[in-house]
Amino acid sequence: MSEEEPTARRYTGARIRVGAGRARLVAGAVPGPGMLAGRFSVLSPGTERRHLAGPDREAGYMTLGRVDEGAGWVLAPVPHGAAFDPACPGAVSAPPGMEPGLVALARFQQMACLGLDRVPTADLSEVVVVGSGPVALGCVLELSRRGATSIRVVTARRHAPIGRAPGVVCVPPEGAGRGRLVIDAVGVPASAAAFTAPGGVLGLLGTPTADDTLDALQVHRSGLAVVGMHELAPTAEGVYQDAFTTVCRWLAEHLDPALATVWCRTVPGGNAPELFALLDAPGRPAEPVMLLDWGTV
Repeated sequence: MSEEEPTARRYTGARIRVGAGRARLVAGAVPGPGMLAGRFSVLSPGTERRHLAGPDREAGYMTLGRVDEGAGWVLAPVPHGAAFDPACPGAVSAPPGMEPGLVALARFQQMACLGLDRVPTADLSEVVVVGSGPVALGCVLELSRRGATSIRVVTARRHAPIGRAPGVVCVPPEGAGRGRLVIDAVGVPASAAAFTAPGGVLGLLGTPTADDTLDALQVHRSGLAVVGMHELAPTAEGVYQDAFTTVCRWLAEHLDPALATVWCRTVPGGNAPELFALLDAPGRPAEPVMLLDWGTV
């Protein structure tokens, strides 16, 4: 489900509202018949920052719940901590036994999986990913699953945790060079275009703002192929869940479990306002993936 459209309208009791630069907690709701309680929710920092600056609204679009401890987590496109109908459009189910942090990683990798299916090249020998947040992390994991062995990640962050991903070398913008396949994972396409070699492919995985533009003359003269990689671009029925199942299984089989603790931090849901206040601050958590635990509220 789109980060800009977090709702199938079959949910109740969203736990956070944002607007005017701050987040605040609101009371939850008792799940109705057939609904799952929202136990964890996943932050998407770029989306949260945009919404913080806007008008008052419910926050978030990724919440996890399950029937019982033996069942797999269902991840639904509903606001933070809301109770939801597990059959709501856009909900995906993880295999039983996967920890919430791994399910969150799979969700970001699923975005890249669906987007890369639209990229018109199988050549992964010169890949550049711009960004080091959760969307970028999901992208490098998916590139690794597809066989990429050398991935340059453009980031100004020193010691970014994404550098622990297979095949990744973090480089500062001024030393990044160019790649034949460049994936913008931060939503700044004009910047990513500067890292794309003539005749190369520029993939737009991060969500740009309505004001972001690309220089059409630059694209024309450089012979670039520009590809929209939004996860909800039209696909055949069943592809959305199939992609999630594929990446879940790959992560369970190939990812060092210790990396989940390097990349994921779980915070009590009651601390959400303080966490939101740090999203644009130098002291924000180093981990790219953050989960809110509503079982502690």
